[in-house]
Amino acid sequence: MRSLRSFLLPAELGQDFRKIWPAAAISNLGDGALVAAGPLLVASITNEPAAVGAAAFIQQLPWLLFALFSGALADRLDRRLMVVAADTFRAVVLGALGLAVLAGSSPLWAVYLTLFLLGTAETLADNAAGALLVTTVPKEHLGKANARLYATGTVLNQLGGPPIGALLFAVGAGVPLLLDAVTFAAAAALVARVSARPPVVAETARTPLWTEVREGIHWLWNHAGVRTLACAILVMNITFCAAFATWVLYARERLGLTDAQFGLLISAGAIGAVAGMPVYHLLEPRVGSLTLLRAGLVIETTVHLILALTRSPWVAGATMAVFGVHAVVWGIVSTTARQLATPDALMGRVNSVYMLASVGGAAVGSLLGGVLAQRFGLVAPFAVAFGGMVITTAVVWRPLRHVSVRAAAPQS
Repeated sequence: MRSLRSFLLPAELGQDFRKIWPAAAISNLGDGALVAAGPLLVASITNEPAAVGAAAFIQQLPWLLFALFSGALADRLDRRLMVVAADTFRAVVLGALGLAVLAGSSPLWAVYLTLFLLGTAETLADNAAGALLVTTVPKEHLGKANARLYATGTVLNQLGGPPIGALLFAVGAGVPLLLDAVTFAAAAALVARVSARPPVVAETARTPLWTEVREGIHWLWNHAGVRTLACAILVMNITFCAAFATWVLYARERLGLTDAQFGLLISAGAIGAVAGMPVYHLLEPRVGSLTLLRAGLVIETTVHLILALTRSPWVAGATMAVFGVHAVVWGIVSTTARQLATPDALMGRVNSVYMLASVGGAAVGSLLGGVLAQRFGLVAPFAVAFGGMVITTAVVWRPLRHVSVRAAAPQS
């Protein structure tokens, strides 16, 4: 047990990481339950593909509206307290909806409102948490920290959580919501114990908020590596979320799965994610970050093609397992490279611009996918995603050479 603890939480990552990591793990377990239970809840209210896709879009919409300002706040305020406040708010909102669902009162508008509020809090929590990590873990060990966060987060969010969510949904539709509320409350309690960090910018040195936002945008656009990653994730998330916006309907109608089996299908990606962390540690020193990123583009393109063609749950599950490896490796490389390249004082703002591209792309993709599925059938979003990824791979193949997890000192 001690050797496992030393592997997951090595001493060089610091005492604060021993609170940040379990907080992320716990909240990812609850969110994983919601990954399965959320679409099932919406699908129990309406079977319209556009309405199901709209649910994902509504939760991601706050990133389009508030991401840049949330990042600027993360560079101004106590990042620890921002995470605690956002997690506590999410616990309250989820608890209220869970009780309402159990009481038999869950109109679609109430679900949509809850998703919007959760997305709004997420912009604050994720921007602050990313910046907080960089101030609590030595820079030379950020790759190790990110590898553990991505691996355990993906495993619990996609492997452990979804089957639990699907099973709890069968017990009572509001039960997975209450579980997620409890995990956010527990995460808030853990992060509250992290050593307090003062604001990065002194009160007397502050400029108008929009000016600070523009500084983050300008810095990202002028850094070739981070700009390439942001543009790539924008298009990748448009295509991916367009394909998977109606994933629950695809699983039911094309693959013939039950609700419980749908939870297992979601978990298939996390089976691959289990291997993501050791694959990164094994391959990155040998082949480099450029090769890993380019291989990821090829894998993601192929995933969409296979899912557009297959009717086999086993083929779909195996495909998602391979995708899980790619998702973790890509996430570790891109996050670590971005963190090493970005000055500490701009960390929240640059992260917010990147997340605007990431989640904004996901929001657009989710909305697009629901419309495509409604008009042309459930396979159409995967075919469109395949075509989009072919073009994306060709465009970013060469510019990715600017990305490295061994970047020089951050550019000011």
